[in-house]
Amino acid sequence: MFKNKLFMIIIAMLIVITLILVAFFTLWTVMDKNSQPSDPQEAAKASVSQVEGKKLTPAQVKAQTVFMENVLTNLAEKGRVVKASFAFTLDNKKSKEEFETIVFQVKSIVIQTLADMKAEQIQGSKGQEFLISTLMNKINELLSEGKVVSISLTDYYVE
Repeated sequence: MFKNKLFMIIIAMLIVITLILVAFFTLWTVMDKNSQPSDPQEAAKASVSQVEGKKLTPAQVKAQTVFMENVLTNLAEKGRVVKASFAFTLDNKKSKEEFETIVFQVKSIVIQTLADMKAEQIQGSKGQEFLISTLMNKINELLSEGKVVSISLTDYYVE
């Protein structure tokens, strides 16, 4: 009788421990999904959410913008290329200086991102927004002094 009670207590304890572990991992998974948006546009919004929302004058926009002209690269599809130019507006002068220092890394990110995409992914305004938000997420990870607050496509051709 004593062995039977001990066996039942051990089984009950194992069930309780298993339920606690399942609850813990379920909660952990849910919390992890909530902390990182899967949509590039939502992630882009989150990455610039800490930037103060002051309206820049045209002179400030010009002073805090870096241009990247004529980026030409292959797309993921064989025989398809894209040629694009970008204007990156940063949140302050220090971040612009940092951006200009690492512009070669930014260009590499742009080329790699485009090389992973198919023409249909970047067609139309929604495709361009997808490209811009993906680039913003990747580039803002590099910057320590500030953030890219907007990216404009100033020239865009897909062949």
